[in-house]
Amino acid sequence: LPGGTLEKEAHRLAAYAKTAELKPGETEEVTMEVTVDALTSYDEESAAWILEKGFYGIWIGNSLASAKLCGGMKLDATVTKRQVKNLFPLKQDLEEIVQEPSRTEKRTETAEKLAGEQAMTVLELHAADITTETVEYKKNADLYEREAMDFVNTLTEEELIDLAAGDPGKAQGGNLGAAGISVPGSAGETHRCAVDKGLASIVLADGPAGLRLMKYYHVNEGSIVSMPFEFSLEGGLFYDDSRELPGERYYQYCTAIPVGTLLAQTWNQELIREVGAMIGTEMEHFGVTLWLAPGMNIHRNPLCGRNFEYYSEDPYVSGTIAAAMTEGVQSNYGCGTTIKHFACNNQEDNRMGSDSVVSERALREVYLKGFEIAIRQAQPMSIMTSYNLINGVHAANNYDLCTESARNEWGFKGAIMTDWTTTEQGDNCTASGCMRAGNDLVMPGCFGDHDNMHKELAEGTLKIEDLKACIARLVSVIWKSNQYQQ
Repeated sequence: LPGGTLEKEAHRLAAYAKTAELKPGETEEVTMEVTVDALTSYDEESAAWILEKGFYGIWIGNSLASAKLCGGMKLDATVTKRQVKNLFPLKQDLEEIVQEPSRTEKRTETAEKLAGEQAMTVLELHAADITTETVEYKKNADLYEREAMDFVNTLTEEELIDLAAGDPGKAQGGNLGAAGISVPGSAGETHRCAVDKGLASIVLADGPAGLRLMKYYHVNEGSIVSMPFEFSLEGGLFYDDSRELPGERYYQYCTAIPVGTLLAQTWNQELIREVGAMIGTEMEHFGVTLWLAPGMNIHRNPLCGRNFEYYSEDPYVSGTIAAAMTEGVQSNYGCGTTIKHFACNNQEDNRMGSDSVVSERALREVYLKGFEIAIRQAQPMSIMTSYNLINGVHAANNYDLCTESARNEWGFKGAIMTDWTTTEQGDNCTASGCMRAGNDLVMPGCFGDHDNMHKELAEGTLKIEDLKACIARLVSVIWKSNQYQQ
C-alpha cells in the first residue's frame, strides 16, 4: 500500500485461492480477484474509506514468507471510496503504538523501484474512474420490512415485550446448553405468544463444532425430562450417569466438525461451504432454525480462551471463511447462522465487565472488518453481540455498532440478539437499551427484562417505534425460517 497521510501495514491479504491436491509436476491455474474495497484504508479525519495515490504492489506466494513482488497498480490521485461518519468516540485517552514516520512510504518506494527494474506489469488506475459512495443513515425505528411491520402493528404491547426477550416462562434461564424445550440441549427459543396469529417460535442451538444438543433425553408421560446443566457440559463429562431416569430414552446424533481455527487453515472456501451445508441439513432434521455460530473474533492474543473457535488473526480470512460457512448453512431452506461475538470479544477473563478501548480506525480495519465482509458477502440471518463494552458502551446497547455499522453501512437485513444473560450482569446494559440500539432480541430472556421494558415504555425513555422496529426485524427472520413450508 502506498505511503501518504496514513501509515499502513507492511502487507495486506487481499485474495486467496485453494488448488486441488497436486501431484509432482502437476499444475493448476487459479484466478483471484482483488476488489477496490480491499485496498482502502480508513481516515478518521475525513470519516471516509480512501485510496491514497501511489503504488500498490502485488505480492503472490503460498505464504507471506515466500511471497514475491509480481507487479502492481498505480493510482494517479487520492480518492474517497466510501463516505461514512465518525463512530465509536473514545471516552478516555488512548496512546497507540505507531510506526516510524514515513515507514510506509519507504517500503512503497522500494517495491515500486523493484517493479520498474524488472519490467513488471504495473496497471494505471485513475481516480476519476472510481465512484464515491455516500452512506445514508436511517434511524433504528425506520429500518424494517413493511410487511413485517404491518403484522407487528397487530400485536399488543405485552406481546411485543414477550417477543423481545426470549421466553422466561419456559424457565430457559442461563444454561446455554440446557435451555431448549422443543429440542433438548438447544440454547433457547423465541416466545410463543403470537403462535395463534401465525408467528412460529424458532429454536436456537449453540456451536461451535457443529450442533450442540444433548446426546440423549428421556420422555416421561408425554413430557421431556428436564436435565441438569452438567449433562450438556463437555459432553456430560461431569454428569453422574448412574441414576435412573424415568420414561423412554431417545438419542440425538450430531456430527462434530473441526474447530474454527483448523477450518480456516484449509484456505478452502468450497470445503467450508460443504461443511456448512451438512450442518444446515442436521438443523433441518432436528428443527433448529439458528445456529449460534460461527465465532469470528480476531486472534488478538494467543492466550484468548475462545481462540480455538475463531478463525484467524486476519480479518479478511475471518470474514471470507465466515461467509462461506454461512452460505453453506443457509443453502438449506430456513436455516441460518449467527455470526459472533459482535464485537471486540478478544479475551475471556472478565469479558462481561471489560471495556475494549480502541481507536475508530483500528475498530473498522481490524475488529469489525471480518463481520462486514461476512455480512456483505453472505447476509447471515442473525448476529450475536458480545458481553464487553466498546469505548465505554456495552456492545448490546451500542447504537453505533448495531444500527450505524451493521445496518446502515453494511446493509445487514437480519436480526441481532444478545449473548445469554447479557442484561443480567448489572445496570450498564438493559433490555430497553438493546431495543434503542437496534439489538432486536434479548436472550434467553428474564422477567427483569420484561419489567425494564414496561417501565421505560411508561416513562418514555423507550419509544414504542424502536421496540416495534426490532420486533419487525425478528418477525422477518422467523417468517424466513424452516418453521414454515417452502
